[in-house]
Amino acid sequence: MKTKQKLSHVQKRENRVFVSNCNLLSAELTNSLRGIMELKEVRPMSELNNVCQIFSDFMTSVTKFEELVDVGCRLLNGFQQALGFLRKPSIAKSSELVESIIKANATRRVLSYVEAGCVNTHERVQNMNKLHTCQVGLLKHLKEAKDVVNELEGLVEDVNVELRTATRNLAHLHDKETRNVLDPPGTTSDEEFMLSSDSQKPEITDYATMMAVIYSMVKQDYFMQEKIISALNLNSSSEELESYSLMWSLRPYIDDEVMQQAWRLIH
Repeated sequence: MKTKQKLSHVQKRENRVFVSNCNLLSAELTNSLRGIMELKEVRPMSELNNVCQIFSDFMTSVTKFEELVDVGCRLLNGFQQALGFLRKPSIAKSSELVESIIKANATRRVLSYVEAGCVNTHERVQNMNKLHTCQVGLLKHLKEAKDVVNELEGLVEDVNVELRTATRNLAHLHDKETRNVLDPPGTTSDEEFMLSSDSQKPEITDYATMMAVIYSMVKQDYFMQEKIISALNLNSSSEELESYSLMWSLRPYIDDEVMQQAWRLIH
């Protein structure tokens, strides 16, 4: 009888140990599976920091492009004004009123002014110089704008490299977690990765996508400016010049809402 009671106590103790081990294993499995499920929220912090810096540099270059657009707009308006002045029509001598006024004031100064096409020689020279200066300035603007577009393209390439690196790191971590599902939980370094504490915080893909969209808009804006500058000549009509200035200022390829969203990613 005593032997049976002793065996019963031993069996109960072994059962408790077995249940305890099962609970421990179950907890380990749960933690491992939870780790795998949370992989979507794991962000490679080193890559994310790099991407944030790249994005900041990208927006700095965008600001530089915006400043060039303003300078180009002033040059285009200057070209339009100078050419408009040089095309200013002379006095209509067919008008009897005008003819009588000229005859009544036929001084040397008035006659010289009429013979010159009713344009002050000094003002004509000034506007011819202004026309040339604006043309040269617009060509310079085009080169500087192209350099900025190339900068933006390089930064887009840089962020794509970081995106590929982050994807490989996440895939590697996923494989590692999968292999260790049944292994005892170990310590994981938080120097390279950490769980996202805010699901609303921008991810690497958010920055990369925004950069790609803005680069496309800026590039199209640049191509429009290039076509406008290439079309400028002394024979451009007033209507054409007015349309060019309007399109330059309107910037139809730039979405202001997208630009505002981009700045919010920084602030």
